[in-house]
Amino acid sequence: MEPTASPADLAAARSILPWIVDLRRRLHRVPEVGLETPLTREIVLAALREIGLEPTLDRTTSGVTAVIEGGRPGPVVLLRADMDGLPLTEETGLPFSSEHAGRMHACGHDTHVAMLLGAARLLLAERASLAGKVLLMLQPGEEGFHGARFMLEEGLLARAGERPVGAFAIHISNDFPAGTLNIRSGPLLACADRIVVTIRGRGGHASAPHNALDPITVAAELIIALQLMVTRRVDAPADPVVLTIGRVSAGTTNNIIPEVAVLEGTIRSLSRETRAAMRQRLHQVAEGICAAHGASVEIEIDPGFPVTFNDAAFTELVREVGRRVAGPDVVREMSAPLMGAEDFSYVIDEVPGAMAFLGARPAGEDPATAPRNHSNRIVFDEESMALGAATYAAVARRVTAGA
Repeated sequence: MEPTASPADLAAARSILPWIVDLRRRLHRVPEVGLETPLTREIVLAALREIGLEPTLDRTTSGVTAVIEGGRPGPVVLLRADMDGLPLTEETGLPFSSEHAGRMHACGHDTHVAMLLGAARLLLAERASLAGKVLLMLQPGEEGFHGARFMLEEGLLARAGERPVGAFAIHISNDFPAGTLNIRSGPLLACADRIVVTIRGRGGHASAPHNALDPITVAAELIIALQLMVTRRVDAPADPVVLTIGRVSAGTTNNIIPEVAVLEGTIRSLSRETRAAMRQRLHQVAEGICAAHGASVEIEIDPGFPVTFNDAAFTELVREVGRRVAGPDVVREMSAPLMGAEDFSYVIDEVPGAMAFLGARPAGEDPATAPRNHSNRIVFDEESMALGAATYAAVARRVTAGA
């Protein structure tokens, strides 16, 4: 069977781009954080009903699903978009900026929803000739709240009557030029664990440190030792690992040695084996250094998202679809994984699938200084959303046709 993707898909997406942009901007004005996103969900529900779909609401979160039923038999494919924002105050100056101080769509999840629903419009226009079913997954709580896992626990994969044979997601990014589709097979994004290390010493007067046990100096030594652990005990060029201490908390004033110092950070890696080894080494180094100074230590590891691992066959399908939709120069191979993390990983741990990055860095922006995802100054090229919507639709059509 001939692959069901062509430049006509991109032309069709461009024809509805004003609708996609309007939906994106309405979502952008009302960002919400976490698993409960009621304002966002209302906009999503209205848009789904506008295009002729009846949504299903999750109970434990604001998650939403809907099913597009084709006119011919075929398998089920899952398309996903996340819809939560971040706790940032927007400083883009855009006319449709966030109306809520301290909250912003700084990672482009508003564009993900708009592109997915744009793709749904395209697929509904050809429902009679469409094979199989398309399960639309719109999830809250991607930014560290495990929203995808909650939706899976509520029976996401049974919503279309049959288990999906594949799953696909797009993430917009200013790391890449506008209008490009960037992908690789294998590990795409890292797993991420949050760590909290609490060092307990003995407080005292700053003028007499010999009468106290200073947890701050122990913490300082530990921070350096953890960085050396990564560079000296891990083959980082072959098996990338990141260990970052992002918060240090200790003391109340200048002339008191505190009793406690707390370090908070993250460990990111690209395999289950390295993830387990890093947890073990964290304990070894922290316990050893603290014991050498006579301090005690408590270590908490909060497991984060798994590795986002793109299935090789599905990734090749996406590459081919992208080339047919937009041309060979648009699809670009990523040379290495990124060390960010994504909870779409929970879905493609269950179903073969892939995630691709849609480049949306505005023309004229210097790649070295352009605001990136999670910046409160980030601006995306909205024209790129046509490629995203077209790719979503064409991938779905290709999978359900069995081509």
